[in-house]
Amino acid sequence: MIVYEYPLSERIRTLLRLEDLYQRLDYFLGKNEPLQNHVALLLIFEIYEVAARADLKSDLLQELERQKQSLDALRGNPDVSENALENVLGQIDHAASRLYQASGKLGQELRENEWLMSIKQRTTIPGGLCEFDVPSYHYWLHLPPEQQRADIQRWLAPFLTVHDAVDIVLRLLRASGKTSMETAQQGTYQLMMTGRVAQMVTVELSRAYQVVPEISANKYALNIRFTTQEGMQRPKTAETDVAFELTFCNL
Repeated sequence: MIVYEYPLSERIRTLLRLEDLYQRLDYFLGKNEPLQNHVALLLIFEIYEVAARADLKSDLLQELERQKQSLDALRGNPDVSENALENVLGQIDHAASRLYQASGKLGQELRENEWLMSIKQRTTIPGGLCEFDVPSYHYWLHLPPEQQRADIQRWLAPFLTVHDAVDIVLRLLRASGKTSMETAQQGTYQLMMTGRVAQMVTVELSRAYQVVPEISANKYALNIRFTTQEGMQRPKTAETDVAFELTFCNL
């Protein structure tokens, strides 16, 4: 099975982008090769650009508080595991506390590091970080691997508070999903959204179909077109029926 997630709000779109960046960064962290540390630093710059949004921190704090209140109301419910509930509430409290303690704007430490900002500026130029362009960066890439790792961890540290909060919010969002089995007739599916509230739509289907869902949605309707790709030709709508799982997620 392969899963496609489609955000229905700008807030969730931002969180999914951050999650993707953190996952890629996690792969490169702790590597010993200069080129792998180079990629890790570029990913930190991308996280900085997304996380530096003025309202991200307040959005996350508000969402964590809202989820805490909702979960608090479940205390004493016989259908809810008390241990699991306390575990999630503890994670929310920890993430919110770290966000509160993070003073100033997210990424302020990077913004005040002139050397890093000079490197970041060069990344907008194709091939702009060659050794003859920024010899100091070329020197850094040849420092002992343990020193490079320590630097990267230090530069990443301010964004780990965001990582924890993003992880919790998206985990709760996915857990809220309500799933149904649907069929796209000759590759096309439409559902009217009347009375339906959702922040994310998930489409899950078997890899055997060899199709890709193109999803669009507004407050009136959800449209999914399953397309096939043949060589270098433009994608075209699948000519067969496609069975898939459709999930609406809403916090």
